[in-house]
Amino acid sequence: MDTEGNNEQLEETTAPEHESPVEGRPQEIPVADGHAGQKKRWSSTAVVIAATVGALVGGLLVAAALVWALDLGPKASTAAQNASTGATSVTINATSQSVDVAEAVSAKVILSVVNVTVMQNVTARGTGKTTLQEVGLGSGVIIRADGYILTNYHVVEGADQLIVKVGVDSKIATVVGTDPSSDLAVIKIEGTGYSAIEVGSSRDLKVGQWVMAVGSPFGLDRTVTSGIVSALQRSDIEQDQTAGTVTLYTNLIQTDAAINPGNSGGALVNDKGQLVGINSLIQSPSGTVGAAQSAGIGFAIPSDYAIAIANELITSGKATHPYLGISTQTVGQGTAPQGTTSVQSGAVVQSVAAGSPAEAAGIKVNDVITKIGDMQITGVADVFSAIRDHKIGDTVAIVLVRGGQTLTVNATLASDAAAK
Repeated sequence: MDTEGNNEQLEETTAPEHESPVEGRPQEIPVADGHAGQKKRWSSTAVVIAATVGALVGGLLVAAALVWALDLGPKASTAAQNASTGATSVTINATSQSVDVAEAVSAKVILSVVNVTVMQNVTARGTGKTTLQEVGLGSGVIIRADGYILTNYHVVEGADQLIVKVGVDSKIATVVGTDPSSDLAVIKIEGTGYSAIEVGSSRDLKVGQWVMAVGSPFGLDRTVTSGIVSALQRSDIEQDQTAGTVTLYTNLIQTDAAINPGNSGGALVNDKGQLVGINSLIQSPSGTVGAAQSAGIGFAIPSDYAIAIANELITSGKATHPYLGISTQTVGQGTAPQGTTSVQSGAVVQSVAAGSPAEAAGIKVNDVITKIGDMQITGVADVFSAIRDHKIGDTVAIVLVRGGQTLTVNATLASDAAAK
């Protein structure tokens, strides 16, 4: 889906829940800024379709140049379980022996990231017999000791059965809830006492900070790769016209850790072994999914956002998002409204939903939005990012140009549940 050629988006639109998800398909996403290359995610079909973090060789630790003077005991010790999540806390303590941070972090998190095999019912030609067949692979992160696993929606989309490999055991997983709008899903396996990951804060990340990606590239579970945070606050919009879904990737973490198909839903962790992101996308110079390869440009959904969505899915099976109630188009990609030709960048309001926060705030069609809260608006993607960066009930200041005059209005964001 060309994110440049279809910029008109309904800001409050979120993808509907699918009780019977349609079969996923590999998708090719041209880079939003028009540079050569493809941004890709893999849904759960045909070839290994889950892109984010991982490397081909199971034990490969890209750490030779990252040796830090950390001290670790003979083994990372396991502390008490977190009361609310069951997360196992492993402390990297100083002793007389210096070790690579990658080794210490890997030991801490490796059992918290699982392999997810996607099965679909396939009817044989001629006989008409239906059997379950493997159609895709992905990854997931154990976030609670009682078997709750966070992954990408596009990993579980279209699955008739999900098999989770935990250590040497394979277990059937059930879908707890999905949120196509954020490309997140929670699944669950029976049992308890699993090694839940320790959750960190993605808000604390800095460009240049060391990170490790953990997942199952090409089905090779327990694979780790390391790199740095290359950039923050990347955004992308993806539409699936067939499924009628809109996925909003906002404030993504960009990393140069090696990324290959099969790692979607895996963990991005910091040097303390804490979850800071869910790996979801890569950018590849290849033009076809089958030939897609790691180019050192991968993207993860921030953990603060992902965990908040996961908690909602666990509680109610659904997720809600802030809602303004407008559709917009990037300035310069359509006919400029009369009196706004001097506006060089922003988002032109195409429609305002009746009864929406935007209507209550006095926003009108042809207004050009240039700022929402603290974020400068240069196009449609910024509108999504700015709204999703707030919470339901927040009142945000919106700067807009109307007929050559600059105005500021205040809108109180509602829940998109009321708009569905």
